[in-house]
Amino acid sequence: MGRKSSRALWSAKLAGQGVSEAVTVEAIEAQFAAKREPFDGTVLGVDPSLRGTGLAVVKFVPGEPTQLVGSHTLKLKAKATQSDCLGEIARAVSAILEKETITCVSLEQTIYVQNFQTAQIMGMARGAVIATAAMRGLPIHEYAPLRIKQAVVGYGRASKEQVAAMVRQHLKLMADLPSDEADAAAAALCHAMTGARS
Repeated sequence: MGRKSSRALWSAKLAGQGVSEAVTVEAIEAQFAAKREPFDGTVLGVDPSLRGTGLAVVKFVPGEPTQLVGSHTLKLKAKATQSDCLGEIARAVSAILEKETITCVSLEQTIYVQNFQTAQIMGMARGAVIATAAMRGLPIHEYAPLRIKQAVVGYGRASKEQVAAMVRQHLKLMADLPSDEADAAAAALCHAMTGARS
């Protein structure tokens, strides 16, 4: 019998077909590993937001467990101006790039939102991250939210809680990361599992 896709396994689990362990990190990683060379490098994953940017540094070494080097949520006060927030985001990214040997940066693409102002603010936060990394000559990779969830969870419509739980399993953590940091780590994992080899 052929191996089921991770999506089929997840669908079976949601349907309650007695496969509580159907969706495993091993099954998801094996599905992607069979199609490409293992990624070797350290990725800065970013979940950009004007007042709550998630940052996660994830190290990938073929044949070794994936390692969370560190993660942080940059929380900025409501009274901070937009320009102050963008400056803080750029400084936080710069500090990581100075401390760690980063291979590339991975982040979510802009998603469709009905509110133009929200889209504009999200775009500015992403721009602060991208510009900071680009000034250092780092490759920048952007992935659709559905692709990130598909890579990490095996199901493109997974909830934030499901993403956090699977990130914990991929990284062998004792507890779930805070939501923004889990999303940042998921972006890094997505790149290593499905993206370009840089």
